[in-house]
Amino acid sequence: MIDQVVGVLRDVAEEIVLPRFRNLAAGEVIEKGPGDLVTVADREAEAALTRRLTDLLPGSLVVGEEAVAADPSVLARLDDPGPVWVIDPIDGTANYAAGREPFGLMVALLRGGVPVLGAIYEPVAGTLSVAEAGAGAYIDGERVAFDHTPVAAEQLRGAVMTRYLPQELREQVTARLPLLTETVPGFRCAAHEYPNLIRSGRHFAMFWRSLPWDHTAGALLIREAGGVVRHFDGTDYDPARPKLGLLICRDSAVFELVRSVLLA
Repeated sequence: MIDQVVGVLRDVAEEIVLPRFRNLAAGEVIEKGPGDLVTVADREAEAALTRRLTDLLPGSLVVGEEAVAADPSVLARLDDPGPVWVIDPIDGTANYAAGREPFGLMVALLRGGVPVLGAIYEPVAGTLSVAEAGAGAYIDGERVAFDHTPVAAEQLRGAVMTRYLPQELREQVTARLPLLTETVPGFRCAAHEYPNLIRSGRHFAMFWRSLPWDHTAGALLIREAGGVVRHFDGTDYDPARPKLGLLICRDSAVFELVRSVLLA
């Protein structure tokens, strides 16, 4: 099924997302909330993905970012025992609306609330990242896995998204960043952050918000590459019950190091 899902992502990107990149008309970019944008391409892409994925798997349900924005009760579908698609039609909408990269399309499939398939497609670069539960993680057709060579806390390199952190926590984390070798502010696009963490050789990424459409596909990719995706309190990420504060790390040892340095 993964090949069929990838085909759907590629088709929707080619038919809807790319033609409007750097070609959005006035009124086609709307602010859903402060700093939270949606474009006509987001909505049309989600509608197309919803139709084509449910055709691919009859009887399946969909939890899409824009559907939830219109009706928050849609989130309850994540608890359905049957197959549920989780869709982010354009992740990195702020970048897309501004005519810049990165941005991507993300789809995950849950069965009984458990992620079994994830696909991330960055259409301009053509980068494709996929994972199936128990079958490994692949980026552009090559199987990928984290290096688990031990590192010291002062050697850590990572991406830290401080934008949504509560002020007190943001000040604490920012003050402790110099204790690490390198930190970057992130790309405002989880569709890029997840595969980039594997390819860049960095050890971790930190988020505050953990919305299912932003993280379900990427979390499966990381876990299948040998990494961990956990909340600040140490519990594993569950898309059906997301909590604020998320660390994506190449292994459990790095998770404990990052937590001890930045969050103690």
